Amino acid sequence: MQVVDISLTDKAKQKMQESLAKAGKKAVHLSVREAGCSGLEYVMDYADEPLKSDLVCEMDGFVLYVDEASYKKALVGLEIDYEQDVLSSAFVYHNPNKKGECGCGVSFTI
Repeated sequence: MQVVDISLTDKAKQKMQESLAKAGKKAVHLSVREAGCSGLEYVMDYADEPLKSDLVCEMDGFVLYVDEASYKKALVGLEIDYEQDVLSSAFVYHNPNKKGECGCGVSFTI
């Protein structure tokens, strides 16, 4: 296993475990792609196995595959949280590399 400086809060881990169990999967793939008004957006998908270029990180009860290029470019030090209120729920990304974001908060710059 590679050392990956990405963390998930307890709430995010719990929600991730629940989502994976419901989908019948054991892993999540995380990357960024160019999109939105600010430049980059997070992409999180279920995965069955890592891609050749992925970093593999064992979490509590699941595996996180992280695209290595995305990690080096924008994800070092990322913390993923899960927030829920009366109207919405979502994974929230606290990224120390972020320099700005679009008005809706979907895309960001580094």
